[in-house]
Amino acid sequence: MNQFDLIVVGAGPAGLTAAIYARRASKTVLVLEAKAWGGQIINTPDIENYPVVAHISGVDFANDLYRQATALGAEVRLEKVVSVQAQGQTKRVQTTKNEYEAGAVILATGSENRKLGVEREQALVGRGVSYCATCDGNFFRKRDVAVVGGGNTALEDALYLADIVNKVYLIHRRDSFRGEESTVARLRGKQNVEFVYNANVTALLGEKRLTGVEVTDKLTGEKRTLAIDGLFVAVGRIPENESFRALIDVDEAGYAVAGENCRTRVPGIFVAGDNRTKEVRQLVTAAADGAVAATEAVKYLNA
Repeated sequence: MNQFDLIVVGAGPAGLTAAIYARRASKTVLVLEAKAWGGQIINTPDIENYPVVAHISGVDFANDLYRQATALGAEVRLEKVVSVQAQGQTKRVQTTKNEYEAGAVILATGSENRKLGVEREQALVGRGVSYCATCDGNFFRKRDVAVVGGGNTALEDALYLADIVNKVYLIHRRDSFRGEESTVARLRGKQNVEFVYNANVTALLGEKRLTGVEVTDKLTGEKRTLAIDGLFVAVGRIPENESFRALIDVDEAGYAVAGENCRTRVPGIFVAGDNRTKEVRQLVTAAADGAVAATEAVKYLNA
């Protein structure tokens, strides 16, 4: 049958947590995932900041979460969702293979890290290249690292890393930052932070692990090699909401507009995880969103 109480779009931590909570409320649940369950977390070699679990790989975390959700009766299908329509109490979800109906839908599609576009970038993810300083920074304690970006995330990442690593190079393609000046001032006060202005990362060095980066001055064309063990890319994220722009409100950056109750402006449509407007995007907050969204969806279904 292609009818369910709840359809969850996305099998990352938010989506699978939502499935767990909805099944515990005795709702029939279908989780649709375009790629592989687990989302971005499967690229993390070691998770250290999730409560109770001191160390676990992203793959193991994702597999444990998947097994928990499916053991409770949630159904997971690998199908890419192309559209969601709200027709009164009925929500229609179209994939590349099938059409489904549900009473409520949770959009938990997450967001994708904006890449530098440098050769071998993907191959070195988890081997020196990271997109989350608070997730992976501790692995580079007392080593030399670099942060790429000019917004608040890059500045805050550099500030966080400066307290635990030996040296931080802050690489930005312009000569001034978009982020808050107060954070820039704090970074200037750190003796182990070096600003690299008007520069782009043009090559990643190292075979099995990152050993350095080549940066090219945009004004002079001069190339410089920075010997580092870690590169933290903070040049923005791309929320995966493109298929739902006609259905829900999104902000200028493309994030789904929803508060802490995870409700959108459309009754019966909820969002959870990194694709919604929020301040903190971490594994633990994704799981929290999933729990909240499912609880709100159950309330809606029971009304």
